[in-house]
Formats: sequence, C-alpha cells, structure tokens
Amino acid sequence: MNKKNHKRKHEKRVFRSRTKSFGQPPGALIHIGERKVEKTQITAIGYREGESVTIAVKDAAECLALKSRFRVLWINVDGLHETGVIETFGNLFGIDSLTQEDILHTGQRPKIEDFERYLYMTLQMLDFNREHGEIEREQLSIILGADYVISFQEKPGDTFDPVRQRIRSAVSKIGKHGADFLAYALVDAVVDHYFSVLEEIENRIDSLDAEMLADFNPETFNALNALKRELVIFRKTVWPLREIIGSVTRADFEVVGDAVEPYFRDVYDHIIEVIDTVEVFREIVTGMHENWLAGVNNRMNEIMKFLTMIATIFMPLSFIAGVYGMNFRNMPELNLWWGYYAVLGVMLLIVFGFLKYYRSRRWY
Repeated sequence: MNKKNHKRKHEKRVFRSRTKSFGQPPGALIHIGERKVEKTQITAIGYREGESVTIAVKDAAECLALKSRFRVLWINVDGLHETGVIETFGNLFGIDSLTQEDILHTGQRPKIEDFERYLYMTLQMLDFNREHGEIEREQLSIILGADYVISFQEKPGDTFDPVRQRIRSAVSKIGKHGADFLAYALVDAVVDHYFSVLEEIENRIDSLDAEMLADFNPETFNALNALKRELVIFRKTVWPLREIIGSVTRADFEVVGDAVEPYFRDVYDHIIEVIDTVEVFREIVTGMHENWLAGVNNRMNEIMKFLTMIATIFMPLSFIAGVYGMNFRNMPELNLWWGYYAVLGVMLLIVFGFLKYYRSRRWY
C-alpha cells in the first residue's frame, strides 16, 4: 500500500461537521454530508403473496397512489441532497420534520424513534474498499409504516439485492408477511454484510502480520494505525445498533407485530457476534502494534549494542595512539626500531581480547 493511500486514511474523519445547521430552527431541511449522486433516484417495489412489481418512479408524488395497490410497498430513495424530495415524502406520508432533518444529516448515530404511525430507524451500511484498505460508511434511514417501508440511502448500490430476489420468489416468507418483516429483512441484510467486512479486515490483519514478520518498515506501522482507526469506526457504528434491535424485541411498537419479533432477536444475536469479533480484532491489532514497537526497539538495541562494542574496542586504541602521538623528545620507545610494531601488536591483542570477551558473553 503506497504512502498516498495512507495519507488518505489518516485524513478520514470520524465526525462530520454540522456547521451548516448552526443557528437553524429544529426540523430545518439542510443536507449535511457528501453529495454522492447527481440526481435522486426513486424505486418502488410493491408486492403481495405470489406477486411483485418493480417500478421506477419519476416523482415522489406517484408513490402515494402506488401504496393502495399493494399489500406492502417498499420505496427506496437513492440520494439525499435534494431536500425537496425528502420534504415531499414527509408531506405525503406524514413524516415528522425532525425525522426529515435526521434523514438529511448523514453520519447520525444509529437510533430508533417511535412515532406511533411509523417507526424511524437509522443505521450505517458498511463496505470495505480493497483498493484503499478502508471501511466506507453510508447512512441508511428506514421509515416503517403499517403497510409500507421507505428506505433513504446516500447513493445507489447496496446490500439489498438478496432481499429483492426474495420478494420476487413465490416461496419466500417476505410475501407472506407485512411491512415489518420487510424492515427486518433490510436490517438483517445490512448486519449480514458486516460479516463480509469483517472477513476483509481479517484478511488485512493476516497480510499486515506477514509484512511485520518480514520487515519492520514504517508503512506497516502506518497501516496498523489506519486499521485501528477503521476498527474504532466499525465499533462506533455497530455498538448502538445493539440497543436499537434490542428495543424492538422488548418494546411494544405499534407497527411491529409479535410474529416478527423473534426474527429481530436473531438479528440481535448476529449484532452481538459482530461486536465480539470487532473487539477481538481490536485486541489483535493492538497486540500487533505493540509487537511492532517492541521489534523496532529490539532492532535499535541491537544496533546500539553493536556501536557500543565498536566504541569500547576503540577507546583503548585511541588512548594508546594518543599517548604515542604526543610530541615529547624523550620518549624511549620512539627510538626503538621495533617500537612501532610492538604498539600495533598490543592494539591487535586488545582488539582480539575484547572480541573474545564479547563472544564469551554471547553479545554477538
């Protein structure tokens, strides 16, 4: 992974600025986040047992007429920057202005709110970008009514293709249940995709572990730091979801039937498994981070030990050379023909003596 990609990771922000909404009244419709599509796209899927129809909707007003034609209507909106579209849906389906505001404020903490006539849930869809080695987040807002579900996404492309296929299948359970089961299926698809992201993270951990064993280079250290950051974001995304799904199984929501609550309990179990796995990965990456630092320190200690041994060997040699480098006339050894060779011999004996001593102490 190159340095440019590492820089991209470190610039990734956990908190999305909301300065646009400062000073605005509650319920003000202001899109906060990155614009990810040029034009908002609306798709409606209406179904009853044994029959389903997919319709590309040009205007939000058409959705209200479709609602009466089917037992359950699923409306999916891709793109949140056109606030007028969100406002139209709010007027048509009686969505509170505060809910509309939350839909437009991407980066929301996952939560659930009961408005009796509808249930509002917001959560984060995650995907792993292999090219940059980072987790990409996308906010998903779900409005669950008595006979309809409206999902709001930031961009096209999601994890709901298996749900669409199940709707088209004549033997699927979705067609036999109401809108609450569809909402469960959407949440379940998001949570199941978390496991795919965890698999990618595990592969990334194995790769970094192999790189670390081969060489303690700074790029591996930067990649470990980036991965720790991704896991923190993952945990921040998934942890509140446990409370949301738990509240569905415990509370008596008007739009969630008793028959669907066991399915939400199954999703709750999956979320607990995801959280446990994230915690394990965080411990592993933290351990790898500490091992990298320890390895670098050990290498530094080896280098310092080697340099210290060299310096120690040359200390007596420098002393001898300094003594015989003094310009005194009456130094008896200066007039002996073998004096130079004797001094060199003493220096060599000192060198070999130090090396033998170091070897006996197993310092090299």
